[in-house]
Amino acid sequence: MRDAEYNDPRLVEVYDAEGPWGRDDDYFLALVNETPRSRVLDLGCGTGRLALGLATAGHIVTGIDPSAAALAAAKAKPGAENITWIQGTAELAPSDAFDVAIMTGHVAQFLSEHQWTGALGALRRALVSGGRLAFHAYDPESRIWERWNPQDSRRHLVVRGGSTVTIWTDVTQHTADWVSFSHHYNFPDGTTLRSDSSLRFWSEARLRQSVIDAGLTIERVDGGWRGEPVGAGDGELIVLARR
Repeated sequence: MRDAEYNDPRLVEVYDAEGPWGRDDDYFLALVNETPRSRVLDLGCGTGRLALGLATAGHIVTGIDPSAAALAAAKAKPGAENITWIQGTAELAPSDAFDVAIMTGHVAQFLSEHQWTGALGALRRALVSGGRLAFHAYDPESRIWERWNPQDSRRHLVVRGGSTVTIWTDVTQHTADWVSFSHHYNFPDGTTLRSDSSLRFWSEARLRQSVIDAGLTIERVDGGWRGEPVGAGDGELIVLARR
């Protein structure tokens, strides 16, 4: 199934368990905290980990995601009643309504060029004047996909109930802009599931230009979750822009 880890309820549970709070969450939380009680749009909020953390910190949060299964998992968590959840895409975000918009989990890379242009335009409309947009993508110079192979990517994850799922990833296709790959899941009951996905890899220059073309001003691009420069951090392109 295409992007099954976000749409198959059994794999959504695995996805949620595999993604505990991390340095990326600390980075975005600190960024949002620069504006107390921010109105925040979390686009591609998934199962709600960061959205819930932002709400706990006192911010007014709206989470948008196209996956009904991911949103169902998010809504079942403590504190979910404090967040506005919307199933859909950026185009559903109200205009001039947010101080900060964020996209985490490499959400930006799942979109085609046409979809990305539309999402940036919708996010610009959703932000108030002076509002900030923050998102991240893998730096293609890091060649992260070279580690997406059955040997290097194999891991064992304990999910709810105590059972262990074996997971690995392999690349199925690599073009100039896209890397396609499959996640494989082996469950203790013998069930084997697969999630097929693709990520778009753009250079820093091309990513910057797409943001500028959307009418946003770039403040900075970091390469790591401690604010390192590009090429000296975690293999990321962390973009902060302003309307």
